[in-house]
Amino acid sequence: MRNLIFEEPEVRVPGHASSSLRYAWESIRAPVVIPLLKLAVIICSIMSIMLFVERVAMAIVILFVKLLGKKRYTRYNLEAMKQKLQRNKRFPMVLIQIPMYNEKEVYKLSIGAVCGLSWPADRFIVQVLDDSTNPVLRELVGTECQRWIQKGVNVKYETRTNRNGYKAGALKEGLEKEYVKDCEFVAIFDADFQPDADFLWNTIPYLLENPKFGLVQARWKFVNSEECMMTRLQEMSLDYHFSVEQEVGSSTYSFFGFNGTAGVWRIQAIRDAGGWNHRTTVEDMDLAVRASLKGWDFIFVGDVKVKNELPSTFKAYRYQQHRWSCGPANLFKKMTMEILYCHKVPLLKRLHLVYAFFFVRKIVAHWVTFFFYCIVIPACVIVPEVTLKKQIAIYIPATITILNAVSTQRSMHLLVLWILFENVMSLHRTKAAIIGLLEASRVNEWVVTEKLGNAMKQRKNARPSRTSWFRIIDRYELLCY
Repeated sequence: MRNLIFEEPEVRVPGHASSSLRYAWESIRAPVVIPLLKLAVIICSIMSIMLFVERVAMAIVILFVKLLGKKRYTRYNLEAMKQKLQRNKRFPMVLIQIPMYNEKEVYKLSIGAVCGLSWPADRFIVQVLDDSTNPVLRELVGTECQRWIQKGVNVKYETRTNRNGYKAGALKEGLEKEYVKDCEFVAIFDADFQPDADFLWNTIPYLLENPKFGLVQARWKFVNSEECMMTRLQEMSLDYHFSVEQEVGSSTYSFFGFNGTAGVWRIQAIRDAGGWNHRTTVEDMDLAVRASLKGWDFIFVGDVKVKNELPSTFKAYRYQQHRWSCGPANLFKKMTMEILYCHKVPLLKRLHLVYAFFFVRKIVAHWVTFFFYCIVIPACVIVPEVTLKKQIAIYIPATITILNAVSTQRSMHLLVLWILFENVMSLHRTKAAIIGLLEASRVNEWVVTEKLGNAMKQRKNARPSRTSWFRIIDRYELLCY
């Protein structure tokens, strides 16, 4: 009897709970977890191979382009085209649009840069599309426009009582103005973009030389890439987009998207495509796809670089990435059938647009990074019954990573930090892509990316001098200030 009494306390609650959890785990491990994980490994391996093939194919193309030294735009003699334009003195009328929304820190920079273009003053119109809700700021922007008007620049200051369609709505209404009817081309610059004085001289001649060109896209140059670690890591991702994705799309005569700014459109191409549409948060990509389906061709001119600003806070970057990931996924859902049934475009180009441009780059790339690298591979370590081949788990991801990062050779020593940063951002991008595909509540969320402009320079100059050790630590700050 005494033995029985003393034996009961040995059954402890913690041990019982632990045993219950272990029993529950073992009961679902074989029939549920292992089969699902095996299925996930198969699906993620297929997507990883798809992404790998796409990256390697683009690497091969860009390698040949660089070795042969024959980018598409270099086949044209730009200097000869400029001289021809100067001799004929038939300068086309160009509309330059600057859409902005409460851009307190950068409005002077963009308006000043655009008004300083070296194109004949009577052959371009600067259209400032101000959707600002701050009346004081509107007055400041209007005063700045008036200052340039007094200097002889044809500036039109346009405001709206609403923000219908956001940026796309502003651009669309801007093109409907009576004074635009004489314009043949339209250049677009976001509020933080500062083109060099010879920008139009380095872009317009391509449109004049080839009437099939509907768009000339320039490259971005980041003025604050050294601001902090986060801007350095952003630069690595965007350099790949421009130096590989855009260049390959242009060089192979296949599709590449308009980046929403730092580009010159043929106005007729915009009208043929049906004009600006705000059905997604990537109105620039939407217009480019529709123009491409109408038979218009695009050219990327990588030698022309336009200065602009990278988001320097994580909040601003996160909102930007939501828009850039959600919008393409939503557009993919809306336009897939339209693209496939468009017989005006060759079948190969249509398949490339649906499969490579949209599905692999805008959907699979995010899902592989998050589901495979952040969930499935770690889960395979916990469940050793599920095997994952080295080629799939190590070699393919390593190759994809190196191909992505090699475009910014000066930052190769930050490769490990870049991988960690991209894995963190993959959660936000994957969620945004799913929202776009399902058209969930935040599908049309539009938050203007915060810009610092002159405030960034003032803040940088106001920093007290530090020792070299503190400067080294600053270089490895992930988040700024």
